[in-house]
Amino acid sequence: MSLSCSIRHLAAVTALGAAALPAAHAASFNPTLPAEPRLPTATEVCKTLTASLTQTGGLLPSSVDADPAHSQPDTAQIQDAINHCPAGQAVRLVASGNANAFLSGPLVLNSGVTLWVDSNVTLFASRSPKDFDNGGGRCGTAGGDGKSCNALIRLKNAANSRIVGDGRIDGRGGAVLTSGPNAGKMTWWDVANLLEATGKKQNNPRLVNLIGGSNFTLYRISLLNSPNSHVVVSGLTGFVAWGTKVLAPSLAYSKPNYACAAGTTPDPDVAATRPSTCFTPATAANTDGIDVVESSKVRIAHSSISTGDDHIAIKAADAPASDIYIAHNDLYHGHGMSIGSETTQGVNQVRVDDLSIDGFDDAQVNGLRIKTYDSVGGTVSNVIFANVCMRNVKQPLIFTPYYSSGNHSTAPNINDILLQNIHVLSSAKFGAGKLVFRGYRNGSVVNPLKMTLDNVVFDSTSFLTADGKKGGPTQPDDATLTLGPGPVTIPFAASSTFKLIDQRAGSQAPRACDSAFPPFPLAESPI
Repeated sequence: MSLSCSIRHLAAVTALGAAALPAAHAASFNPTLPAEPRLPTATEVCKTLTASLTQTGGLLPSSVDADPAHSQPDTAQIQDAINHCPAGQAVRLVASGNANAFLSGPLVLNSGVTLWVDSNVTLFASRSPKDFDNGGGRCGTAGGDGKSCNALIRLKNAANSRIVGDGRIDGRGGAVLTSGPNAGKMTWWDVANLLEATGKKQNNPRLVNLIGGSNFTLYRISLLNSPNSHVVVSGLTGFVAWGTKVLAPSLAYSKPNYACAAGTTPDPDVAATRPSTCFTPATAANTDGIDVVESSKVRIAHSSISTGDDHIAIKAADAPASDIYIAHNDLYHGHGMSIGSETTQGVNQVRVDDLSIDGFDDAQVNGLRIKTYDSVGGTVSNVIFANVCMRNVKQPLIFTPYYSSGNHSTAPNINDILLQNIHVLSSAKFGAGKLVFRGYRNGSVVNPLKMTLDNVVFDSTSFLTADGKKGGPTQPDDATLTLGPGPVTIPFAASSTFKLIDQRAGSQAPRACDSAFPPFPLAESPI
């Protein structure tokens, strides 16, 4: 483990374990992390490719690929190296003098092959939608089902593949498009904002898309500025992300502290007529960090994520998601450590340990969240959020089966949830923030939220009133909450639709957060 993982992570490793959970709690899941992955050795490299392009400040000169006929000069050589690399070997991308960049369209990573992006090297994505179009002709536009683009890096039903190294993979979400009807008019993120302006789904490529297979690893790699979600893990058995950095937008497309000048960012209510030139996390839309979809044996550790949507989201639309351990991570801008919204086939055995969330008083930032609704709802159970520090977060705890309007085809059931050793520091802007604890009710069907809170401490007692748009009142509704044995400083009061079981006994120090909030570990970060 690197020094940047901080002393608090080491302390948490020794403090956690089966003894950390009182026997009375229904939620019980005590996984372990694997050994830290490693970089390949020199003898495990099948092909070394040398950069021929030069980036400065996270940008390539616009002249490099202004002509869409030259939008992906390195695709063929990288793909050829991957195709001829035996299982267990790596393709390594390296710098040469001032040449430090590759520019590629979609790549398919084969089973058993590692893509190694060396330090001081950036693999950039093409900004020509035609390169990513999967046949529908809509990539780089808004419309249809939003699935018209291939990802920059794809795997399907592969085993034991990896993306590693201390370099960067940059999706160039803030770059002006060079082909299609929006060429010269929009960036990828302008297209993403059309969802708000027109209601039409974006057709933008993901950065890494994994479908089926087993045992995939991300190690030490930095993933920046994806036009869409950075990593989607769908139907995998065995996934490790260790020391991964996810950032959108970077300074290449923003300003320090996201201080974009008026008129330079997208207007979510109006379709763009010219490319935006500066972005914030709110306008780098739909750039999830890591989406875990219908997968199992997932481990995300020692990673840092700052994005324009969910930091991490766990989903289960067509198959269950289970055996998921998220440990020793730092989150910044983003919509939360989330489960949902699709939970139809069930989410269970999830543990989140030793987490920091620094929200910077941004109105879009959430903390811990379970979100679903009765078109995509299902059972979410045996979930543990333990040893969490938050500060400057508007919505620290959001648990709702009313995330959106539904058709009542499924009945969400959120139960056996444990919050333990959660410390929420005050926000200068939002005080203690907004809380939502709601179970599900539709006619005669009532599925109460069942949750235990043990040592859940807020430094402020100034809670925001819920706006009712996607949640409900701060006062719990259709819920059974057990408090204790540690302190809980939320001012709950029992009601006709809320059962309170108070088992608090004695005193306990709040989770120590003095060293919980390191700066984002990339120089490209605006924060």
